[in-house]
Amino acid sequence: MVRPANFPNGSPGSGLYVGHAKNGVGFAVVNLQGRTFMAAIDDPFRAASLELTRIPPDVKVIVVDMHAEATSEKMAMGWYLDGKVSAVLGTHTHVATADERVLPGGTAFITDVGMTGPHDSVIGMEKEGILRHFLDAMPSRFVVAEGDIQMNAVVIDVDEDTGRARSIHRLNFRLD
Repeated sequence: MVRPANFPNGSPGSGLYVGHAKNGVGFAVVNLQGRTFMAAIDDPFRAASLELTRIPPDVKVIVVDMHAEATSEKMAMGWYLDGKVSAVLGTHTHVATADERVLPGGTAFITDVGMTGPHDSVIGMEKEGILRHFLDAMPSRFVVAEGDIQMNAVVIDVDEDTGRARSIHRLNFRLD
């Protein structure tokens, strides 16, 4: 189970996964959680540096999932890891951003990939429960919305030998 690398010691899972694609190319996925407007946990920047030392030197394709609330924290991680990883992909806010680019060091970056789930909703939940909560500030059970599915993703072209990204493209599909 992949979970943020900066979770407390003893948490189930690991913040790093190393595997091989069907064509034999090695890849690594690092998961981090931001701290701004989120639970107080260990420093994601130091955790990122530590996880990178654990990746075998022959693995060049490295993707970082930066799960955070603040766009500034996601962007800072992108710049911090530029040239060290293939991609820094922001997640958590459920809304795809339009700032995808390859940073000067060869790291693909986007502030938020977006969500896969019901489009006619509030971040995947039925609108009524969310609206009620905002209007009366009372605790409310949120129910997952159904239908009108969207899928947000990115496609990244990475040089397998260097790990540098060549391009990043945002995708959005609506499934009726």
